[in-house]
Amino acid sequence: MDATSFFNIILRLAIWFLLTADLSPANIIIGVSIAFLLPRSKTSLGALKDWLRVLWEIIVAIPQAYIEAIQIMVRPHNDEVLVCESVKPQRTPGLIFLDIFLITFTPKTIVLKYHEGGWYEVHVVRRSRKR
Repeated sequence: MDATSFFNIILRLAIWFLLTADLSPANIIIGVSIAFLLPRSKTSLGALKDWLRVLWEIIVAIPQAYIEAIQIMVRPHNDEVLVCESVKPQRTPGLIFLDIFLITFTPKTIVLKYHEGGWYEVHVVRRSRKR
């Protein structure tokens, strides 16, 4: 088992535990079984450096989410815009899921739609500019 397969299984287990919110031994056994039984694509495994970059972005996103939450509480953010962000090239479905999770994790942004053409439609809340 190479590193990318390991990260794919960890991602599946993390999603399972977040969905069930149960760390009982029976649920752990079920989650591990499901993680190994779900089909894997041999042609679309993400590169190890992509997985490591996404894991680093998750670590960075946690303090950023707190900072943005405090900014929203202290100063009003009344402007809303829709922006399109491009998907990084050659992303696996697991990495696309983590990209969407990272965008949605911060309080000022949420992904509304993923376009198969390689775009995320993102709703962004911003401070209104004084006129």
